[in-house]
Amino acid sequence: MAVTLTRGPARVDATGAGPHDRLAALRRSLVRNLRAHAFLIGALLCFVLFTWYPMIREIVMSFQRVHYGETQWVGLANYRQITADPEFWSAWRNTLEFTGIALFFGFAAPFVAAIVINEFRHAQGYLRVLVYLPVMLPPVAGILLFKYFMDPGYGLFNQILHAVHLPTSSWLASRSTAMPSLVLASTWGNMGSATLVYLAALQGIPGELYEAAELDGANLLQRIWHVTVPQTRLILSLMLMLQVVATMQMFTESFVLTGGGPEGSTTTVVYLLYNYAFNYDKFNTAAALGVIMLLVLGCFSALYLWLERRGREE
Repeated sequence: MAVTLTRGPARVDATGAGPHDRLAALRRSLVRNLRAHAFLIGALLCFVLFTWYPMIREIVMSFQRVHYGETQWVGLANYRQITADPEFWSAWRNTLEFTGIALFFGFAAPFVAAIVINEFRHAQGYLRVLVYLPVMLPPVAGILLFKYFMDPGYGLFNQILHAVHLPTSSWLASRSTAMPSLVLASTWGNMGSATLVYLAALQGIPGELYEAAELDGANLLQRIWHVTVPQTRLILSLMLMLQVVATMQMFTESFVLTGGGPEGSTTTVVYLLYNYAFNYDKFNTAAALGVIMLLVLGCFSALYLWLERRGREE
């Protein structure tokens, strides 16, 4: 007698998925996680190789000195050498001066531009492109454009001053105007990114707050002070810290426009570091200067974050 064998139904779990479905889901999850971890590992390797390794290498080099091809440990000799150089203190003075002027103009100008653009209803896209256009230019190209504008002979700025019967300026050739000229070029070239950040923060403010303030009789300046500034306080604080850190590392403007002159009045700390490394051929001393700047910026950032946290707790 023939016997017919029949297969029983496949086992399913509580969700109705069979073993093949669970295996396929596990395979998809494994592939997805492997792909995500591959991207994370690649980003981590780039960060280690191009950020942490140079930083650690700079710290090590600051305690060394190369003599006839042999590396010697010299302790704090490089730090003593750099701090004994009068150019060191002059560079810090110029850097702080540039940072102060840049904060006065470069921190306020993007915020004001964002407020003005936010008031428009039909041309915001065009204005955003217009204000961000300098950021899309290569930094050296934009700075060279300003160097042409500030030429004391045929420059556009002096031509405008002459046309309205105002005294012309030597701009980059004078100690009194060289640093403000660098601030002007830097602000024009970098304000686009900050403006878009402020604009995004402004567009997140509820319109009802402005309507309530207007019903209470607040004018434009009062609405900005009592509504806009408090609502964007966190973004303003973050951008202030980033502005200080960025301006204290100014190099391109000084290098291209003035070469550190006139009479060293625009030699910043980073420009002095460049001189020690590539003009004076003292890489270890330049490394010591870089470590000093790292410590100064790190202390400033830590102090600023502590004050911000303390202000929020109070």
